[in-house]
Amino acid sequence: MQRNTCLTILTILGLSLGLLSPAASLAGAVSSQVSNETVSILAINSVWVVLAGALVFLMQAGFAMLETGMSRSKNAVNIMMKNYMDLCVGTVLFWLVGYGLMFGTNVTGWIGTDHFALGDGDDWEFTLLFFHIMFASTAATIVSGAMAERTNYLSYLFGAIGITAVIYPVLGSWIWNDHGWLKQMGFIDFAGSTVVHSLGGWCALAGVILLGPRLGRFSESGKVHSIPGHNIGMLGLGGFILWFGWFGFNAGSTLEASTNIGLIVLNTQLSGAAGAIGAVLISVIMRKPILISNTVNGSIAGLVAITAGCATMDVPYAALTGFIGGIISVLGVLLLEKVRIDDVVGAISVHGFAGVWGTLAAGIFLKGNMFNSDQIVVQLIGISATFIWVFFAALIMYGLIKVTFGLRVSTMHEQRGLDITEHGEIAYPEFSQNVAYRAENLEQLQKI
Repeated sequence: MQRNTCLTILTILGLSLGLLSPAASLAGAVSSQVSNETVSILAINSVWVVLAGALVFLMQAGFAMLETGMSRSKNAVNIMMKNYMDLCVGTVLFWLVGYGLMFGTNVTGWIGTDHFALGDGDDWEFTLLFFHIMFASTAATIVSGAMAERTNYLSYLFGAIGITAVIYPVLGSWIWNDHGWLKQMGFIDFAGSTVVHSLGGWCALAGVILLGPRLGRFSESGKVHSIPGHNIGMLGLGGFILWFGWFGFNAGSTLEASTNIGLIVLNTQLSGAAGAIGAVLISVIMRKPILISNTVNGSIAGLVAITAGCATMDVPYAALTGFIGGIISVLGVLLLEKVRIDDVVGAISVHGFAGVWGTLAAGIFLKGNMFNSDQIVVQLIGISATFIWVFFAALIMYGLIKVTFGLRVSTMHEQRGLDITEHGEIAYPEFSQNVAYRAENLEQLQKI
């Protein structure tokens, strides 16, 4: 009797274990599948963000070509060197200091306090660091064109260090850090009309005010003298490259391979095209020449303007935003000339003024909540806070550089060109037969 009872119990246990084992195996399989899917999604997102970062890197070449084309041939090497090295110093300084200030733990809402010189972290953290290094470098290089043809080279690099290590990351912490005070208010700047472009424009404004205009740019009576660039083809190609890189700039800011990328790149394309049309149309209305410099700048202003709202704006309003941005870029240049501010490439108008308009438009044309006065007020607060911080921080920074190292080159060096006096080489040696411009005479030139 006892033996039969034991056998019965063992049989029941065996059957129970047999029924439970498939369930346990199934649970393990499901868990493993979910884990694998998560890893796959993260891998896809990482590939997309890195690719987008590489497109933003290419924008550095676009800026270099555009600025070089709009400058005189005697400064071509200098322009290229500024764009090349502000990327290099910006990369290192943003890694050392900027990323931590921008995306570190932000208890106060003002700045981050860790993640400096990031060496330990997960793979996604490194992906984000790479992507944001490209943005920091873009912000710094906007200044290059505005201050072209009369700035001391090393002093320019000191300024680029200050922008990428302090000015840019502090502003970015307010707006893009989840605990930043403007982020908490609901400020909209999806990809950087304010964080990157207005910042670059206001730094450029501070720099050119302290530098003063180029020799011969304005007469004593206030007449504006045009100083044309030396390579219009390079200017046009630079515009194309910048436009191409902008798809990574805006769509990459999703930080994931999401389905709204199509809307973002369409808004970006339409806004850039409408910006060029706006610049041409306002030139015709004002009976001004239809210049390629204004046209390219108009398209860039359109791209700048849509950067804040490219993910949160319906398509027709994206086109309108770009169109108005292109008009602003032309009118802004004329305004600056009226007050005798010499911006070689129109960076202040294109990035500063159009960036302000685009940030405001992101609040005005917010999808599903258009013309909301509360949102518009938040946008205006962010725009104002950005100008106050960036302009005065840059003014102090360039002022200190001016009184310590010197911000502007000598009159003689400006006349001879910065290629030979700052770098000891020239971009077009076969066209420079004058012995004074040869590299072997650099030591004597620098004594002048």
